[in-house]
Amino acid sequence: MTKPVIAQVEGIATAAGCQLVASCDLAYASNTAQFATPGVDIGLFCSTPAVALSRTIHTKHAMHMLLTGDMISAKEAERIGLINAVVDVDVDVNVDIASKSSASIGIGKPLFYKQLDMSLEDAYKLASNIM
Repeated sequence: MTKPVIAQVEGIATAAGCQLVASCDLAYASNTAQFATPGVDIGLFCSTPAVALSRTIHTKHAMHMLLTGDMISAKEAERIGLINAVVDVDVDVNVDIASKSSASIGIGKPLFYKQLDMSLEDAYKLASNIM
């Protein structure tokens, strides 16, 4: 998808909800939002949320969430990089991005994700060609 996908959480995002937040390009939350992967509390392991979490936040933070099932606050989610920022509920985070060139975002977003798995040399080569 070439358009940015933005999560704006105002409640509780657990298990697949937390996976969805981790899968988005950007994520924001109200001060009262909470996040968890509580499968271990009922004898399961949040396996699919683990994939998104491990690609979004540091391994140690992801494992802590997955192994404890503990609920974390929006401030903690921001600190560990699960969300970009804690914002007021009435803040529309999409407005600034929507005012930018959709053509440049449509080119830039796929490039950003594609180059992540490349060597530094190949990433610069691809980015230079696209630029």
